[in-house]
Amino acid sequence: MGEVANCPRCNGIFIKGSSVVCPNCKQKEESDFQAVYTFMRKKQNRTAVVAEIVAKTGVSEERIRQFVKQKRLHPSQFPNLDYPCEKCGTSISEGRICKGCREDITRGVAVDERNKALEDRKRAAEKERVSRTYYSVEND
Repeated sequence: MGEVANCPRCNGIFIKGSSVVCPNCKQKEESDFQAVYTFMRKKQNRTAVVAEIVAKTGVSEERIRQFVKQKRLHPSQFPNLDYPCEKCGTSISEGRICKGCREDITRGVAVDERNKALEDRKRAAEKERVSRTYYSVEND
């Protein structure tokens, strides 16, 4: 049996199942999607930007970007739909982060790995230097 939860959108109580929102909010989301999709299916609207879609359908920009992010609206069919990069906010149409942020992360990981390898070599050299040290004992 499902778990009782509060809807994150309307704070209503519902039994949590496959959906994380209550049935009323789920139905509202679905009607918003249908409104946006119906608008976008018209040939003259396929190149509409998010601001135009908001003005014509009344669906919030956040909800439209959520549909794109969930891949319910595909940028390949509607080229001007996008959503913000999770790191810097730049508009993107696929993935979670933009190319620039992805390259920054890759460079950061490479630098970190290089520093770790250097530290390991230093530790190994120090260990070898210490193991070669000879001590002499004077007998009196």
